[in-house]
Amino acid sequence: MHKNKILVSIPVFNEADVSDIIQRVNNFHLDILVVDDGSTNGLHKESINLRNIHVITHQRNLGYGKTILDAFTFARKNEYDYLLTIDGDGQHEPQEISLFLKEIPFYDCDILSGSRYYFPARTDNEFPQERYLINKEITGIINRITRFNLTDTFCGFKAYKVEKLKLMHLTEYGYGMPLQLWIQAWKSGLRVREIPVKLIYKDLLKQFKGTLKNPVTRLNYYKNIIEKEITNTVQNDIEIRKTRMKMIL
Repeated sequence: MHKNKILVSIPVFNEADVSDIIQRVNNFHLDILVVDDGSTNGLHKESINLRNIHVITHQRNLGYGKTILDAFTFARKNEYDYLLTIDGDGQHEPQEISLFLKEIPFYDCDILSGSRYYFPARTDNEFPQERYLINKEITGIINRITRFNLTDTFCGFKAYKVEKLKLMHLTEYGYGMPLQLWIQAWKSGLRVREIPVKLIYKDLLKQFKGTLKNPVTRLNYYKNIIEKEITNTVQNDIEIRKTRMKMIL
């Protein structure tokens, strides 16, 4: 039994392997939160009757970012010390939860982020070059702004200090939510560290839905989120300065 109160959150949307993922995560005897983002296949139902599993169900698909934001809210409301997030599509190895547990409690960072491209690379199979190139470009932009020196901005395998989540005010529901998170984490003075995790792509042909299926559209969507967040940061700073000047005068 771990001394800290830890929650593992798993976002779910019609994943075929989610039952196996839940069972393997349950081997760590931690509280589990399943956030069902409007699944229609019912595959997860057989696994959520375990005593330590909590479930949040979206009546319709709201987006990956919303599943993470719901996990943040649940972890804070229920006073967990740490929140771990692991994707439910099999792209993260549940056994590697142990890598994060070995680090808890961590004192040198507030967000411990898995990286599939951390040196030395831990690659079990091939990966889509287009996704890697977009990740690399966006990671470079985030690093130039934040100086976090990340190698993987999009990996969903993370551990958070729950008490620090209140410093951010995240609103992005889509796949670009991690980019808003990195900018706000930087703005809030949060510390970030990466650890290497396995790179797993079970289906190289799996694609994004809708307009994000187009790589150029997806890249621009990511860049727009970063630009919007930076603009909001600058505007907030201006308002703070104005308020301070009024107080002085």
